[in-house]
Amino acid sequence: MDRAARSWAVEQSIKHPQMLRVGYFGSYARGDWGVGSDLDLVVVVAEDDQPFIQRGSRWDASTLPVPTDVLVYTKAEWDQLQAEGGRFARMLREETVWLFERESCHSAA
Repeated sequence: MDRAARSWAVEQSIKHPQMLRVGYFGSYARGDWGVGSDLDLVVVVAEDDQPFIQRGSRWDASTLPVPTDVLVYTKAEWDQLQAEGGRFARMLREETVWLFERESCHSAA
């Protein structure tokens, strides 16, 4: 799965130049996936004018071998989520396997 996701991330970096980072979290990141598991992707973009709930639909994950959920955050939203330090933010910080990161976004962690 990791190889397919890395390839997808590189393709998306070309299609979506505003993409800063992409990684996966959840069962695949923890290594406890099984039959029926989906791939949970998190994408950080420089900016996006679409509502959060609609953003993932613009990221075609149909080439990946399992069903995929794509969460797309702007850099400002990502930074705010991390600063708030809630349970979901901590989980993302601890278990996300980053697949792609533009050199200019090292502060997005």
